[in-house]
Amino acid sequence: MATFISVPLKKSSEVDLVKPLSKFVTASYPAAEEQGEYLRAVEELNKLRKNALGRPLDKHESSLEIILRYYDQLCAVEPKFPFSENQLCLTFTWKDAFDKGSLFSGSAKLALASLGYEKTCVLFNVAALASQIAAEQNLDNDEGLKAAAKFYQLASGAFGHIKDTVLSALNREPTGDISPETVGALSLIMLAQAQEVFFLKATSDKMKDAVIAKLANQAADFFGDAFKQCQYKDNLSKYFYFQEVLPVLAAKHCIMQANAELHQSILAKQKKRFGEEIARLQHAAELVKTVASRYDEYVSVKDLSDKINRALTAAKKDNDFIYHDRVPEVKDLDHIGKAALVKATAITPPLSQKFTDLFEKMVPMAVQQSMSIYNQRKAETVNRLVGTMREATNLCNGVLASLNLPAALEDLSGDSIPQSIAEKARSIVQQGGLQSIEQLIKDLPELLTRNREILDESLKMLDDEETTDNELRTKFNQRWSRTPSGDLYKPLRTEGANFRNILDKAVQADQVVKDRYNTHCDMITLLCKPENELNAAIPSANPTRTLQGSEVVNVLRSQLAQLDEIKKERETLEGEIKAVTFDMCTTFLTALAQDGAINEEQLSLAQLDQLYSAYNQRVQASLRSQEELLGQVQTSHQEFSSLKQSNTEANQREEVLKKLAAAHDSYVEISSNLREGTKFYNDLTEILLKFQNKCSDIVFARKTERDELLKELQQSIAREPSAPSFNVPAYQSTPAAPAGGPTPAPRSVFVQQPQQPQPPKPQPPARPPPPTFTPQAAATNPTTTPPTGAPSNNPPPVAPPTQAQGPPYPTYQGYPGYSHFPMGYNPYAYGQYNMPPYMPYQGTPGQGGYPGAPPVGQPYPGYPQQPPQQQPYYPQQ
Repeated sequence: MATFISVPLKKSSEVDLVKPLSKFVTASYPAAEEQGEYLRAVEELNKLRKNALGRPLDKHESSLEIILRYYDQLCAVEPKFPFSENQLCLTFTWKDAFDKGSLFSGSAKLALASLGYEKTCVLFNVAALASQIAAEQNLDNDEGLKAAAKFYQLASGAFGHIKDTVLSALNREPTGDISPETVGALSLIMLAQAQEVFFLKATSDKMKDAVIAKLANQAADFFGDAFKQCQYKDNLSKYFYFQEVLPVLAAKHCIMQANAELHQSILAKQKKRFGEEIARLQHAAELVKTVASRYDEYVSVKDLSDKINRALTAAKKDNDFIYHDRVPEVKDLDHIGKAALVKATAITPPLSQKFTDLFEKMVPMAVQQSMSIYNQRKAETVNRLVGTMREATNLCNGVLASLNLPAALEDLSGDSIPQSIAEKARSIVQQGGLQSIEQLIKDLPELLTRNREILDESLKMLDDEETTDNELRTKFNQRWSRTPSGDLYKPLRTEGANFRNILDKAVQADQVVKDRYNTHCDMITLLCKPENELNAAIPSANPTRTLQGSEVVNVLRSQLAQLDEIKKERETLEGEIKAVTFDMCTTFLTALAQDGAINEEQLSLAQLDQLYSAYNQRVQASLRSQEELLGQVQTSHQEFSSLKQSNTEANQREEVLKKLAAAHDSYVEISSNLREGTKFYNDLTEILLKFQNKCSDIVFARKTERDELLKELQQSIAREPSAPSFNVPAYQSTPAAPAGGPTPAPRSVFVQQPQQPQPPKPQPPARPPPPTFTPQAAATNPTTTPPTGAPSNNPPPVAPPTQAQGPPYPTYQGYPGYSHFPMGYNPYAYGQYNMPPYMPYQGTPGQGGYPGAPPVGQPYPGYPQQPPQQQPYYPQQ
């Protein structure tokens, strides 16, 4: 009876995990030490997949441990890499475990760029290998029984987990072997077999009959449910695997119910209910008889049948001679209780006891994405504070330049270069003067062109692949079942449009910088000249030495010194703001572990407010101080201007000094802007190259997927009939014998039905005896009139037996199943088909002629006679 069902493994095509994962690691983790560790982990992951899926596995727990480790690693790595069709695209191809295909088409398979699909198929193999290991256990000892029960429950849990998650993991129709109906049926089968193992364990431990009866009845119930699940699902009947499984399930349902009745009958005997004992034994005997008659080629029940029959014979004998208890009907018996001791194992990674995450230090993608958004928020906060301070400084410099301060205080002599102007001129020369700015301005268009070319080439790859996909979709219509490229590329196109918008804004910003440079170019050129030429270019004015010791001049110098102090404080404050750091990763990891999700906005805003609120207050205080000081400087400058002698030369000189001061400030700002622009374009180039690699990877993956799908479509087209189906005329077809598939016995009640003629069942026949005939008997041509004088001694037709007697050999009139040609019969006898009679041979003179042919069926005279031979079974041609 120990016939257990196991499931075949799925087979996968080889996948290179190293190249795409290494590319992602290199792009995402620039740190050398961290990057090297993750690259080694990628190599280990690729080896682990080859060990788990790339070679035949023994039916041993060590092989199962390898698959479990790979499954656990997939679960651990899934949140840490952006596996998707439009990001990190890995295409996994798996064959159907049950559909072996044909010689020309090959087995059914499915290729998807989905890690969820890979996890589902690997978990299927976990369940399949667990079922095979359980089926190999020695059930004669406790260790084997415990191991079998454990592995069957693991297989049931794995199949059940696939049933609940496969549709959401794939987002499309799966292959038949991992469809919810198939894995649901397999889960029930494994659970039923686990319950059967517990029944065997209870039997071997000689537990109470009441307990054993409940265990057996529960097992019968599980097998019945599994049978119904397999029988009533249309997509399962196409698999030969389930055509073989169905009779086993039906047989085991009956066997378990018979065992339940057997042990319940023992309990009835102990309670002196001898009629109930006989009724249950009779029911059990009918169940076993059904199994023996219908499913004997799948399950042997001889031992169980003998045991039940012996018990039934003894019970009837005792009841007939001693107890005379009434035997109730089966339907009137009390229902046997049920005891389910099995439960599908919950699939909660890690399943392997020796699992260690190869990417333990790598944070999940949810945390990485949250960190990216947090860093953007942080950069925006820092830029806002720094930008506010820089705008205030530029405003201050502009106001002072418009007032010709501090040059007006230094130019009291009226004929020499003010000290501040001289320092600004030397500063410009040290920074490279006009040549450095002109070189930076010249480099910008080249950097812009390079970035535009990278972006255009990336989008062109997407356009070309999408055009090809649309053409094939138009050609094959609904057969082209993969995701449309237009839908798949929407995020990439949105990203590309964003990059193009950034480049357009950068072009506008470059133009603003160029216009500002053109405005101050002459004065910047003047500042770059030698000191004597600069002094000659500045107009002279009447001396105002009388103002050197005045109180207004001292007040202005004090106020300007305070403004300089504010500027220095801002530089220090800017450095402090940029240096602020915080380990937000730990906060996000904690939130993910506690809540299963990350509320990035709430956490980030709260942390940024805590970090930068004090700096924001200091920036606002600096702005208020500058505003007050500028107001005081303007008041003091009005008083200073009223004391100065106003003439044309003085006004011209002051105007030139103002332009020189403004030119210096513009030079510093333009240089800063151009360097930032150069850095921006170079950084954008790296980002666009990553974008280009992403587009290239997804286009390559789509091309591989397209080639696979085209190959499958070609095979499916080749399998299609070349002409439409048509009806065969009735006279050309022979009626087929009705095929009767195995059906299970009823769950509880079996009613003896009158004997009905059974449909023919193919069984090897006994060799029939040779027919009796006379030597002169000849075959009769059914379409022509036999020759006169040829007697027909064929016996009358015999009705065929009610049961088929073997394969359909050719049958002839008189003896079904074999030829009626007599020994020595000549099927080419002259005259049989109205041919001219045979003319005797006319010999030449002096030579004896050949003897004439004897009568049909008679030997030639003069030849030695052979002993009679038995009629052959097969017809002689």
